Amino acid sequence: MKHLKLIVDNKKIKQSEFFSKKELKVIFDLYAEMVSCGQWKDYGLNLSRIQVSFNIYRNATEFPIYKITKNFRPKNKNDKYIVKDLHGNTIKSSENLENLIQKIKWKKSNLLY
Repeated sequence: MKHLKLIVDNKKIKQSEFFSKKELKVIFDLYAEMVSCGQWKDYGLNLSRIQVSFNIYRNATEFPIYKITKNFRPKNKNDKYIVKDLHGNTIKSSENLENLIQKIKWKKSNLLY
């Protein structure tokens, strides 16, 4: 047992790759407000190695009308959080989730079917 060495490498420990509690609170506050207005009905979560997204549905059987996405390794710091519409077009992106959600006019959605 003389030749055993203890090696600790904290750099290899992964950070949590999901929404934090604070981020989820911001998203669920918006979700609760929109559900109470009758605009949104359901939600779902998608998780991959590069991002996690909170998908918002008008009805459970449709495609998501909005996707709030957190990129784990964004190429640009403004692309950390992205909101996309039904067609996959980027509405807004930001490095701050709270500011991003506040800047979008959620109740005036002009969705084309």
